[in-house]
Amino acid sequence: MPAPASAAAPTALPATAGEAAAPRHRRPCLLLVDDEPSNLQVLRLALQADYRLVFATDGRRALQLAREHRPDLILLDIMMPELDGYAVCRVLQEDPATASIPVIFCTARADSQGEALGLEAGAVDYITKPLYPPVVRARVRTHLSLVRAEELRRTQLQIVQRLSRAAEYRDNETGMHVIRMSHYARELALAAGSTQEWADDLLHAAPMHDVGKIGIPDALLRKAGPLDSHEWDVMRRHPLIGAEIIGNDSSEILTMARAIALSHHEKWDGTGYPQGLRGEAIPLEARIVAIADVFDALTSRRPYKEAWAAERALDYIRSESGRHFDPTLVSLFLAIAPRLAEVRQRWPID
Repeated sequence: MPAPASAAAPTALPATAGEAAAPRHRRPCLLLVDDEPSNLQVLRLALQADYRLVFATDGRRALQLAREHRPDLILLDIMMPELDGYAVCRVLQEDPATASIPVIFCTARADSQGEALGLEAGAVDYITKPLYPPVVRARVRTHLSLVRAEELRRTQLQIVQRLSRAAEYRDNETGMHVIRMSHYARELALAAGSTQEWADDLLHAAPMHDVGKIGIPDALLRKAGPLDSHEWDVMRRHPLIGAEIIGNDSSEILTMARAIALSHHEKWDGTGYPQGLRGEAIPLEARIVAIADVFDALTSRRPYKEAWAAERALDYIRSESGRHFDPTLVSLFLAIAPRLAEVRQRWPID
């Protein structure tokens, strides 16, 4: 059976009739690596209908093609001459240009030790030969779905970050305030027993807390003196505006960001705004951000006030326990004061 490609020249399969509905440039690219042409032919027949394929018959050529084509996924044999699959996978992982490309090992080595070595080298999956096309297709689909999910998450984070920057341009607060308060919020979430993932989501969502100020007139945002009652009524609309800007989305980060934008001015005793929520009816993420936001505002200089010392700000947070703030979270916030100081040292007060 002839090889689908020579080692010297990578081959992308020609367009098929089915590509009229799916343009070639949108089809995921797979790099198939095996020193046995018959194995490459099996993979080609299993995958050519849905993917753009590139082939290599040795490890060094595979590394070259991975850098040139940046495939969406690599199916990699282990037992090859000169540079085996484990070595290829490790090199891919060490190169920033290829480290994010998922690798599935396709190998005749079926022992558990070989599988463990493959996963240790950085592979995401391990398929044993003989290759069964339905299994290969299912594994490829699964891992490409994970890649797309991660790309979507990165896109969502970029949207959150850009909206946060837009809010900063409208307000008199600086980017350093947003960074510090987000890290304070993350530290408090961890102290409250959240998972690392939830705390990281909070870190990314917290900067959206004041995105609603995009809809508030500049004259109010930049007013040096106190606001009158009418101006306060306008200013208090920004949580509702923020929630409307973010909208309803199934994304965990955007859902969290909306809850924070809408509820970070609610108070534990029910005297906050815009909904007058009380106690645990206020979303946890908003209760956390409320403390982090006020603490950083107090310890930062503003046109209308000088920065407070951290000790004075912590005393104020303590005095508002059970009124403005969740008392359990206040106790935890006071307990992590050394970590708060590390955040201020890393991102100094303006």
